[in-house]
Amino acid sequence: MTHTRRLAAILAADVAGYSRLIGVDEEGTIDRLRSIRAELIDPKIAEHRGRIVKTTGDGLLVEFASAVEGASAWQTGHHRSQRRSVARIGHWDSRDGTIQ
Repeated sequence: MTHTRRLAAILAADVAGYSRLIGVDEEGTIDRLRSIRAELIDPKIAEHRGRIVKTTGDGLLVEFASAVEGASAWQTGHHRSQRRSVARIGHWDSRDGTIQ
């Protein structure tokens, strides 16, 4: 097993009110989330040299090597979508590509 420790900016985000939205219109909510990811979120992550570490339904865990890139991506995405997000900078351990 490969073990790595490094400094990174980590962005954790999810959709505000997701459970309520799913309850009202499950198929439409999932379709809108896919569209928002494809058109806005994923391109911004790539533009700021980020890497999606994990997705969980409406949630994302994203790693950025640079705090500046992470903060820029967070600021853009946070203001343009209905996502709750938190950005943190710190050391993290990686085992087999997952954040520990």
